[in-house]
Amino acid sequence: MGDEGGSASAPVAEHRYPCENCGASLRFAPGQTQLVCDYCGHAQTIAPAGRDRLAAMAEVPLADGLSENLPPSLVEESRVTQCPNCGAKFDLDPAVHAAECPFCATPVVADSGIDRHIKPQALLPFAITEDQARAALKRWLGRLWFAPNGVQDYARKGRRMRGIYTPFWTFDADTHSRYTGMRGDHYYESRTVRGPDGKSRTERVQKTRWRPAAGRVARHFDDVVVLASTSLPRGHVDSLEPWDLTALEAYRPDFLAGFLAEGYTVELADGHRIGREQMTRVIEADVRRDIGGDVQKITTLDTDWSAETFKHILLPIWLAAYRFRGKSYRFVVNGQTGEVKGERPWSWIKIAFAVVIGAIVAGGIAYLVYLQDQGGGF
Repeated sequence: MGDEGGSASAPVAEHRYPCENCGASLRFAPGQTQLVCDYCGHAQTIAPAGRDRLAAMAEVPLADGLSENLPPSLVEESRVTQCPNCGAKFDLDPAVHAAECPFCATPVVADSGIDRHIKPQALLPFAITEDQARAALKRWLGRLWFAPNGVQDYARKGRRMRGIYTPFWTFDADTHSRYTGMRGDHYYESRTVRGPDGKSRTERVQKTRWRPAAGRVARHFDDVVVLASTSLPRGHVDSLEPWDLTALEAYRPDFLAGFLAEGYTVELADGHRIGREQMTRVIEADVRRDIGGDVQKITTLDTDWSAETFKHILLPIWLAAYRFRGKSYRFVVNGQTGEVKGERPWSWIKIAFAVVIGAIVAGGIAYLVYLQDQGGGF
C-alpha cells in the first residue's frame, strides 16, 4: 500500500457542496436522496450509485485486511482530528481550525497531519430528521421515573442534536464446531420435613440427572455488526440494533454533507476479536439447543473458522448530551429507526420522597390489618 518510486501521497479530497442558486452549503436531507439548501430551498438530487453499489457490498477477505494487503480503492488518506480526551476521530471542515468534540465537548484543534485508513465501503443514509430524533428522545425521556427535573426541561427546550455517521465493522464467517458437555434432566422426589410449628409436611424436591453429551454444530454468520468507535458507550450503541443493512448505499461524500463522520478507533483486528466473541455466544446457544434437556454444561468447544470476510461501513446516529452535577449523560438515537438508548441520571430527592411515601402507605396498610385482626373492622 506504500508509494512507489518515492512519489508523494495523493492529496486529501475536499468535498464541498455549494448551492447553485445562492452559494450556501447544501446538506443531505434525511429520508430523501437530495441535497437541500437551508437558505433558498434549492434541492439537488444525488445520482444513483448503479454498479458502484454492488462493488461496495462486496466482502473483503479478512486475511487481506489483517495483513494490510488491500487494493488502493479500499484505502484513503484524510485530514482527521482526534479528541485528546475521549479519543474520538472525526472530520472537520477544511475551513475550521478549532471546534468542540461532538462526543464530550472538549475543545479540539484541527490536526495538520494526514491519517491513512481503510475507506468506508458503504453507509446507511440518515432516514429520520433531527426533529423526528428529538421527538423520539423526548418521548423516551418522558418515561424516565426518578430522573431530575432538568431532564424534562432538556427535552422541552429542544436542544440541538448532532447527526454522526458512526464507524462499524461487519464480519461474515462459516463455522463448524465440536463440543462435549453434559445434559441435565430435572426430576422430583418427595420428602417429609418438619416445620417451625413442629408439624410435618411433604414437599417436592427438584433434582437433576446428568449424562454426557457430544456433537457438532455448524452456522453461517452474515454481517455481524461491531462498533468501531470508543467514543460512545458500546452497550447503548449495541442496543440500537437491528439495522436494516439491505438499505446500505455505496459510500459517497454526498450523504455526509451537513453531518459529522467519525473515523474508526477500534482497529480491524480488535473488531474481529469482538466479532468472534459475539459469534461464539451464538454458537454456545446452538450447542445448548443441540444438547437438549432442562439444563446444559459445555465442557469443551472447538470451532473451525473459514470464509472470513469483512466490510467497513458507516451507520447513522443522532447524539445528544445532558450535564447534571458536573457529569455528562449521553443519549443516542438510531438514525434509521428512531430507537433511543442513553445514560440516565437519578434524582435521589425523588427516590427518597418515593421511599418515604411508600413507607407511609405500607404503615397505613399494616395498621388497617392490625385493626381488622383486633376485630375493629374498617
